[in-house]
This record gives sequence, structure tokens and C-alpha cells, in this order.
Amino acid sequence: MRFLGSVLIILGLVSAAVSFLDMNFIFLTWINTWGETIGWVIRGGFVLLGVILYVAGKPSDEE
Repeated sequence: MRFLGSVLIILGLVSAAVSFLDMNFIFLTWINTWGETIGWVIRGGFVLLGVILYVAGKPSDEE
């Protein structure tokens, strides 16, 4: 689950970074079809969901 969380975090952050250059990933072009604000909400959701999955997948400390 940590791997999926890491992928979502990276995807959200890189998507946000390339959007400042007026570019977008080809498989994420649907994000801006509802407007720029919703696009940022979706990108932020990717990062937030990634953080949640990463933290939830943290291995327990079994001694």
C-alpha cells in the first residue's frame, strides 16, 4: 500500500508542477475539463490520498 501511496504522491506533485508550464500528462487531460479549480482539487486529492495510503501502509513495529 505504501508503493501505491508513493505513486499517487509523485503523480500529484509532478502533475501540479507541469501544469505551471501549461502542459499535462496525456492520461490526466480529463482533470481540466471541469475547470482549473476542480483540476487543482483533483491533484490535491491525489497527493492527500497518497499520503493517507503511505501512512496507513506503514509497517507495524513488532518486536
